[in-house]
Amino acid sequence: MKEDIIEVSPDFWNIRGSFKIGGVVDIKTHASLVRLANGNFVLLDSYSLGREARERVSEIMGASGVLEAILNLHPFHTVHVERMHALYPEARLYGTARHKERFPDLPWEDELTEEPALHALYAEDFEFSVPRGVDFVSDNENIHFASVLVLHKASRTIHVDDTFMYLELPLPLRLLGWKDSLGFHPTLAKALERRTGAADEFREWAGELIQQWRDAENLCAAHTAPLLASANRGAAISQRLEKALRRCEPKLRIHERRFG
Repeated sequence: MKEDIIEVSPDFWNIRGSFKIGGVVDIKTHASLVRLANGNFVLLDSYSLGREARERVSEIMGASGVLEAILNLHPFHTVHVERMHALYPEARLYGTARHKERFPDLPWEDELTEEPALHALYAEDFEFSVPRGVDFVSDNENIHFASVLVLHKASRTIHVDDTFMYLELPLPLRLLGWKDSLGFHPTLAKALERRTGAADEFREWAGELIQQWRDAENLCAAHTAPLLASANRGAAISQRLEKALRRCEPKLRIHERRFG
């Protein structure tokens, strides 16, 4: 699959790539290139860029552009980490604790992307959020619900891996009246921590996130499609997320009945 680089704003580009399950079913993946207020660039997540995509990234950054860091945000998105570092070895490399465990020989920075110390380093440009009440790293490696969510303040863009999913319907279905959908990843019920209060902690986290990021205009999700202000014919992202949280209530109540 040829990578598609979408200009979300003059300072934010979403790179849409391929990720095939069993080498057949392409569920897609992504990374984002962001220009910081200081003029340097960072990559949110890793993807093995092809030649044309690398040329486009170089064009965007310009001859004097500096890629200062790669921030790996999802503990289970590890396939492209080594290749991305090989492509940009001068960029500081950040990851979650699981990234460091998986690739101990890579030159990781001390700060973890899920922890406040890293968030403070990039507070001028980004806000970060880590879901509460769910396993950040599940014992079941098929549960990929949690990730570090990032809001790029200048472009009002949310970069998210598996926690949110946006379903963009093909034109024929939209013409029939079907609507696109933004929701939480379907593995939420299995991701909730098996303890008292976990469901309520998740509910509180999601509600806080929706309020704090209610001015977000764009959302770039890993395995589906981006929801951009320029193409959004429906409700605002915050309203869509409020509706998505309401749809989660049956799962949260079942968890509360079982664990408290």
